[in-house]
Amino acid sequence: MTARELDAAGIHEPGLRAAYTRCRDLNARHGKTYFLATRLLPIDRRAAVHALYGFARRADDIVDDLESTATTGERTAALTALEAQLACGLRDGRATEPVIRALADTAGRYGIDHRHFADFLASMRSDLTVTGYASLDDLGGYMHGSAAVIGLQMLPVLGTVVRREEAAGPAAALGIAFQLTNFLRDVGEDLDRGRLYLPADLIAAHGVDRARLEWSRRTGARDTRITAALRAFAAHTRTVYRQALPGLGMLDPVARPCIRTAFVLYSGILDAIEAEDYAVLHRRAVVPRRRRAVVALDGLARALAARAPVRHRTEPAPGRRPAALARTVVTGIATPVRGEAA
Repeated sequence: MTARELDAAGIHEPGLRAAYTRCRDLNARHGKTYFLATRLLPIDRRAAVHALYGFARRADDIVDDLESTATTGERTAALTALEAQLACGLRDGRATEPVIRALADTAGRYGIDHRHFADFLASMRSDLTVTGYASLDDLGGYMHGSAAVIGLQMLPVLGTVVRREEAAGPAAALGIAFQLTNFLRDVGEDLDRGRLYLPADLIAAHGVDRARLEWSRRTGARDTRITAALRAFAAHTRTVYRQALPGLGMLDPVARPCIRTAFVLYSGILDAIEAEDYAVLHRRAVVPRRRRAVVALDGLARALAARAPVRHRTEPAPGRRPAALARTVVTGIATPVRGEAA
């Protein structure tokens, strides 16, 4: 976390500043697209978004870290410990886990409903034992906690020009759309973890089952039926993006460029998957560098334009800072997205 971001957010206590910095580091390392979009927010709101991401990333690492040799029991114990820290942090601010300390502070500052965090951990816990989903409805229950609540957590930070309840549906849909995109992009890696998020009924409609997907992953062989099933999942994901789109206009104008940039870049992953003929079982699709540059710089232009009338409320006089921000954005655009949490 930069000193300017922390100062702008009114975070001054050294231990709390260190906790937020830890969250920012997690976002920068693992959430490349998300981190890039966050740079387009007003400076005083970035710390809160990093705290939300840091918590999600910490829980996800407990459950999904492929490099870890931890058993299911050990992962369960670690998640339970994180949950206990969360309860303490939200109750009285006492937590030794840095991401929990930052999260509790953000939740208090923005009045974020604590149920969203409990629902998220419940979905993370299910990942330890559930390895597949029979239908889209079954998957939807999981995604409420793992994705929809992420959008709902973000709303108080981003701000809205409508009643928050009106923006909640599109915000939840956007969280789900991002995660569905991750599921499609990462289907091969998830199979390596012993997990499949493509609903059994959806792929069965195209003559595909889990065994056939595993065969394709193992051998590198293609199958037109698998391609058809993946195309159907992508079509469903695009439908969810359309449901989320009206929510962009419901956000505080200074927050719209951030979420619009994330919207365009994440939906662009679907374009990249389609361009590679749905070869996601064999390689990870990445949005081309040139496309990321165009979207990121457009987002930067929109962010500076949106902030101009209210800059005196959000950050110090800019001086050369727009140019510095542009350099930061351009530097970050080419990094392939890897292991992101939605």
